Amino acid sequence: MKTTIYDVAKEAGVSIATVSNVINNNGRVGEKTRQKVLKTMAQLEYSPSVVASALTGKKTNTVGLLIPDISNPFFADIARSIEDRGNELGISVIICSTDNLEEKEKKYISLLIRKSVDGFILASGVKSLDLLEEVMEKKIPVALIANDIPSLPITTVTIDDFKGGYIGTKHLLSLNHTKIAMIAEHAWSNIQRINGYKQALLEQNVEPREEYFIKTEATIERGKEAGLQLLNLEEPPSAIFACNDLLAIGAIEAARELGFDLPNDLSVIGFDNTVLCRLTVPKLTSVSQPIHDMGKKVFDMLLDSDFTNQKTLFMPELVVRESSGKYKDTV
Repeated sequence: MKTTIYDVAKEAGVSIATVSNVINNNGRVGEKTRQKVLKTMAQLEYSPSVVASALTGKKTNTVGLLIPDISNPFFADIARSIEDRGNELGISVIICSTDNLEEKEKKYISLLIRKSVDGFILASGVKSLDLLEEVMEKKIPVALIANDIPSLPITTVTIDDFKGGYIGTKHLLSLNHTKIAMIAEHAWSNIQRINGYKQALLEQNVEPREEYFIKTEATIERGKEAGLQLLNLEEPPSAIFACNDLLAIGAIEAARELGFDLPNDLSVIGFDNTVLCRLTVPKLTSVSQPIHDMGKKVFDMLLDSDFTNQKTLFMPELVVRESSGKYKDTV
């Protein structure tokens, strides 16, 4: 098995950033530590990969990060975690917000290629698959975070979205809810979350109801519209599972407007566990993603060609707060 930069760091008792600085001949490493790392590299017969060399000094020391919406706290947290990791490694991160528009995506990718970035990290939905394939053909390293494109051999860091949908729905079922609606966005990750939701329902012999599914854009406004549509049904749901926190907050606004008392009349849970969860009234139950760890991991995988086309899966956790409660049948 080929020795990786992780093996060197572990054996030498230093961080990956320190090994990277030694490879790059960065003066911020003390001479004693530098010699220790060099000795370890020799003992383990480690040779820095072409990709790693490019990202540690032979090119521009810049990475392009594409996200769909910087105003969404989830993507803001992703951007911060990736930027922090880049700063540790001496690599600048150029952040571009695409607004989920293919034209902007193409514009930014083309611009970043002209600027000779050493790699791309994509948190956007990636609408321009042809352009992405062109980037990969140019041998520019690419990695995805919080997203996957199963049809392409590409490095990805995601959570188990199926499990996230499953554990969120199981939580609501445990509170005696069976009329559980789902508000999702148009994204690959949400397909998996819906599948997890359906699996949890079917295990309890609850048939998913078509009128309880709404797909929309990931904004508070669209979440409110979806919430109003669901809560005005002849038989409204007793719980709403939103596939991100913005949609969940919109659903809470809809419930308030219609006079629902949370969680007595309606339970609402979200996904991502952003800072907004602690600011809502009541505080929002949400499925959590380890964003900091995911951001660090995707950067390190982009840096080390030993992880090319590899998939890393993190596990979600449910954070229970005040917006979900036991179903109270008033009939």
